[in-house]
Amino acid sequence: MDNGVLRKNKNVRYYIYNFNMTNFEKWDKEFRTQNLYAFNHNENALMYLKVRAVCRGKQIKQFTEKNGIELTSTKISDQFAELFSIMENTPNGMDMLDTYLRDRNNEWYHTMGVDEEKLKSGLRQINSYEWGGDQENSLDQYLVRRYIKVISDFDVLKSKADAIAANAWKFVQTSWYNNWTSYLIESIFKKHGRVLSAVGEIKSVDFFIENNPVDLKVTYFPGAYMQGKLKEILGNSELTWLKRQAKVFNILPDRNLSDPEQYNFLKEELENQGYSEIVVRLTEIRKKIVDEARNNSEILIKWLYENQSPRLFGAENRLFVVLIDSTDMDQSWKMKRAFSLIEPKVNDYLNNFNEHSLKKVDFTFNKKAYQSLADIIFIVKE
Repeated sequence: MDNGVLRKNKNVRYYIYNFNMTNFEKWDKEFRTQNLYAFNHNENALMYLKVRAVCRGKQIKQFTEKNGIELTSTKISDQFAELFSIMENTPNGMDMLDTYLRDRNNEWYHTMGVDEEKLKSGLRQINSYEWGGDQENSLDQYLVRRYIKVISDFDVLKSKADAIAANAWKFVQTSWYNNWTSYLIESIFKKHGRVLSAVGEIKSVDFFIENNPVDLKVTYFPGAYMQGKLKEILGNSELTWLKRQAKVFNILPDRNLSDPEQYNFLKEELENQGYSEIVVRLTEIRKKIVDEARNNSEILIKWLYENQSPRLFGAENRLFVVLIDSTDMDQSWKMKRAFSLIEPKVNDYLNNFNEHSLKKVDFTFNKKAYQSLADIIFIVKE
């Protein structure tokens, strides 16, 4: 859009620009610069997000045809701006958008024809949660480091085919588990009457809860957060503390084991030799850390924002679903298929959702300050 006015003199043609931004330009700039806090409690900003939700090829065609709207633009980006301008100047524009989004709630599930009961049965058959790579969960880099750049003999490489295939399968199985459990958990939200799906799958918005734009994040209690709190309490890393406790009873570490294997080995040996009180104490400290996070969720929310992956950074409103097996936190991955626990908790949260549910969060990322609204739903197996 050219907001310039052409002016002439005998030697020069030049533009004097009008710097009055349209509402579309204003919100588009805020969205692209991650100033998503500006979209809270502002009806015009909310309209921008809802128009953005329908601005995909299929959706925008459906919406305009249903409402008798003719767009002159042909490119989707231009149609977005044009449709926003029409909607903000239409008295019932927000109602039109809400009706469309409500009608299309869960459309992507129905389109895919997923048999949810069969899917749940398949998810129950997963017995391990392994990425098939190394601790960084990067299968391709693991294969390069372990096989591609260190084995020059092709016959030797062929002899590793079964191990390579096993690693690839672990990665595929765990990724499949994560994808479809997330799908089913998100569907619980989108089926609730107070939720409108962002059917166009906008980056930074999965759905709207009572007109609050929200990005859903399903996760486990973060291990790095737990280890940081344990170090504050124990004075050392958890593994170092456990080694020192075991040494008192002449239980020595097995140097052939990785750190996670070492941790499990020492716990088992302490229990086997009658010193289970050490393991019980550690379990109680871990539970206390979880309880403190549940009672004061703002600290954990801020930590989750500040410790997110730079590649996937976002400052949008977030609703975290944190899954915890307090009896054995290493088995918390199984909680992602515990729909009989998850669904009532989610529905209860949505039934009682109010203007205070999402809490303001001030956080810093890469030395830049951000604001957002967020909350946590804790799903805990006691």
